[in-house]
Amino acid sequence: MKKGYLLVLFLMINFGGLALGNWFMGDAVTGEWYTNLNKAPWTPPGWVFGAAWTLIMLCFSIYLSYLFSIRNSKFVIAVYSVAVLLNVAWNYLFFNPQLTTLALVNITLLTLVITYFYISFGDDKLSRLKYLLLPYIIWLCIATSLNAYVVLYN
Repeated sequence: MKKGYLLVLFLMINFGGLALGNWFMGDAVTGEWYTNLNKAPWTPPGWVFGAAWTLIMLCFSIYLSYLFSIRNSKFVIAVYSVAVLLNVAWNYLFFNPQLTTLALVNITLLTLVITYFYISFGDDKLSRLKYLLLPYIIWLCIATSLNAYVVLYN
């Protein structure tokens, strides 16, 4: 029962974070600034972002429900809180004040935090479940490259 409760909790927090980030972003994706950016040739179509984030947050929530049922410490809560804040903050930094370099630092830090989850909390009980973090890590590497391209070529 505890894992089920935690799964619902993390689904709410993670998808709530996505919704908040989307709210911060507003209609900037269709706005003049973003549409006129020189974007990376490998930038996926818009629908891919929604599909990717849905899969990522489902996997991340499952992983977290197991992690927190085993290790519910203040440190793990702090690391997770940093990840949520960085994830939400990126949308604001990139799209609102258009601080693309600061957004690049932000997404790089988020990549490091999620990779830290993968490396540090993948002990025996979570050894197979840590692979649920791979979609998140892969997507963050792609997103970081997209952000870096914008910084370098605009």
